[in-house]
Amino acid sequence: MPPASDSDPKPGHLYVVGTPLGNLEDMTFRAVRMLQSVDLIAAEDTRHTGKLLQHFQITTPQISYHEHNRHSRIGDVLHHLQARQHAVALVSDAGMPGISDPGYELIAACVEADIPVVPIPGPTAAITALCVAGLPSDRFVFEGFLPLKGKERTARLEAIAQEDRTILLYEAPHKLLKTLEDLVAALGGDRPVTLGRELTKRFEEFWRGTLGSALEHYQSEAPKGEFTVVVQGATREAPVLSPEAIRAELEQLLRQGMSRADASRQLAKATGQSKKAIYQLSLGIDTDGFPG
Repeated sequence: MPPASDSDPKPGHLYVVGTPLGNLEDMTFRAVRMLQSVDLIAAEDTRHTGKLLQHFQITTPQISYHEHNRHSRIGDVLHHLQARQHAVALVSDAGMPGISDPGYELIAACVEADIPVVPIPGPTAAITALCVAGLPSDRFVFEGFLPLKGKERTARLEAIAQEDRTILLYEAPHKLLKTLEDLVAALGGDRPVTLGRELTKRFEEFWRGTLGSALEHYQSEAPKGEFTVVVQGATREAPVLSPEAIRAELEQLLRQGMSRADASRQLAKATGQSKKAIYQLSLGIDTDGFPG
């Protein structure tokens, strides 16, 4: 552990502090120390954060910073920080601030004002659900909450339908059925999905299946708790090319100076067809006069 002088909060710095999604045992030692040591905590809900602070015996004063007062409150927080006399921590109700909450705007304002912003990492619902979803996790995209309605929602769903990375969404229980209905309509009912609810809390649950079966399940069992929805991305089917089309592609690659073996390997990967068969086809191409 670094010496206290190197790790204590510094005046004029904003500390973005991750807090538990639900289970208080997920609070890090560093997060507790930072919240104890800063001069002020900007909290999404001071009553909610107050319970967390009480549990860890933290007496640092709070101010509210949320969706409805963010425009006026940003100036107040910047004033504290620009004076270089106070260190301020930003917390949300759960998880990392700035992810689908107004913390982003305060962080952006600090960056614009050249105020140092320091992350104190903690849990994030999207990554927590992705890690146990059982769906591809090497490439993914976070969509947060979908637009509520209209052309914006339709356009977002159309884009998601073509997305080949795993898709992460947040949804409230009273809107889950509508979102599942729209996802089935846009992506099809066979798309694999994992729904995580009440992550790290007493009634944590993961439901796995397809979008169609998820809709049926939650139509018969009322959704409860906050949901993280993990949807498998679209499968890209390899193009089906005729022997004539493959021969034309081979000839183009060979004219570029590529060897028969390399050209066959590249086309086999692109089309899903047999490398051996493509190589045999390449032997019928006269390469006299080609580069190399």
